[in-house]
Amino acid sequence: MNFPVSHQRRTFLSTGTAGIGAAVLASYLRSRSMAEESRQTERWQGVVSPLHHAPRAKRIIYLGMAGGPSHLETLDDKPKLAEMHGKPMPAELTKGQPIAQLQGRQLKCFAPQVKFQSFGDSGQRMAEVFPKMGAVADDLCIVNSMVTEAINHDPAHTYMNTGSLISGRPSMGSWLNYGLGSENESLPGFVVLTSVGKFGQAQPIAARQWHSGFLPSRFQGVEFRSTGDPVSYVGNPPGVTRERQADIVQTVNRLNALGDGFLQNPEVATRIQAYETAFQMQRSIPELVDLSGEPKHIFDLYGTKGGDGSFAANCLLARRLAERGVRFVQLYHRAWDHHGGIQRAIKGTAGEVDQACAALITDLKQRDMLKDTLVIWGGEFGRTPMAQGNGRDHHIKGFSLWMAGGGIRGGITHGATDDFGYNSVENIVHVNDFHATILHLLGIDHKKLTFKFQGRDFRLTDVGGHVVEPLMA
Repeated sequence: MNFPVSHQRRTFLSTGTAGIGAAVLASYLRSRSMAEESRQTERWQGVVSPLHHAPRAKRIIYLGMAGGPSHLETLDDKPKLAEMHGKPMPAELTKGQPIAQLQGRQLKCFAPQVKFQSFGDSGQRMAEVFPKMGAVADDLCIVNSMVTEAINHDPAHTYMNTGSLISGRPSMGSWLNYGLGSENESLPGFVVLTSVGKFGQAQPIAARQWHSGFLPSRFQGVEFRSTGDPVSYVGNPPGVTRERQADIVQTVNRLNALGDGFLQNPEVATRIQAYETAFQMQRSIPELVDLSGEPKHIFDLYGTKGGDGSFAANCLLARRLAERGVRFVQLYHRAWDHHGGIQRAIKGTAGEVDQACAALITDLKQRDMLKDTLVIWGGEFGRTPMAQGNGRDHHIKGFSLWMAGGGIRGGITHGATDDFGYNSVENIVHVNDFHATILHLLGIDHKKLTFKFQGRDFRLTDVGGHVVEPLMA
């Protein structure tokens, strides 16, 4: 292998005298290089070792409701808003506030377009369009006081995923993969699955939402397709045996390790690991997507046979990934952008996710996995209490999500918005607080998981965030 080397006279004179030392160190460097090569191909153990405190969760399944589900038709019951339907919004609430597409327009109250009811022994108030989720209400912790900083979809996803409005920061899945490592040698530590709904505008989702940013690229999320083979080229072409493939991978990795000795570039180690993981995935992926061993009652529970690209199929696959030690599984259901026709759309979109979400909770619980699997449901922001025709605009001052399992207190509602659902006013939870709490549940002090980049120690919670203790069991 030839590496281009350029020497100036000063460099030549300074390195030329090192010949004797280089000869003496040659055998040492060779053995060190071989040891380093071996370490590079081992399963990543994470930098947080030991954990900062006892963890309550081992893994996360994040059910991302992309598009901004309206809290006012899902989890935040507002009878006062219903009473004020069609009347002007109180000016003291909206004056000088960022309002995406309603700026300068007459702002009128828009009543919740679905009814709410109490579910479970805990009496959790949820929209009646979620009867299946209502059946597991006692496992859910509803947070009705979320706030964020970005009022448009892409930056709001960026903020929810990375804790920053600046694109290019690591996503939370990458931070966890970096901090805790993987529990599986043959699958990525961070997997992304997407589905598209039929009842709302499907806002695009960019791959940078699961990127590793300035962390080594080995920690970025890997998108699995929802139909067909989850990843391309999972099978070998005719005539190529697994043994022959292994020989090629080992040879390429030895060459890359040799290059790493010269270049000292962490991306070379990433490439070595990528070849190894890809080779192992050729065996693990077919087994992962082979659902022949799943009993009929599981298919009936989720409402899918799997492999059809639906949100339900992705939830079933997420459970299988979690069983196999994948640290962070993130689902996106692109369906919640309801600027118009929200009454019909919210019922349709809720119907696309209700059964599968409840099935995932039930399935994990039956397998004794819910106790250490944190399940999160929510979008990038909420929706305005003011009408946008017969829909709602983007809203960042108050919105809702729920969490279950993984050390979370079930059957409670935390925080509240005002009577109109406009401002979070009680036990406010900022996105940075949300991230700090997630990390805490996994045994990580959010202030200690850092990475130095361009002279600064960065972290998922940036310069904010506190752990929301009341959410924990």
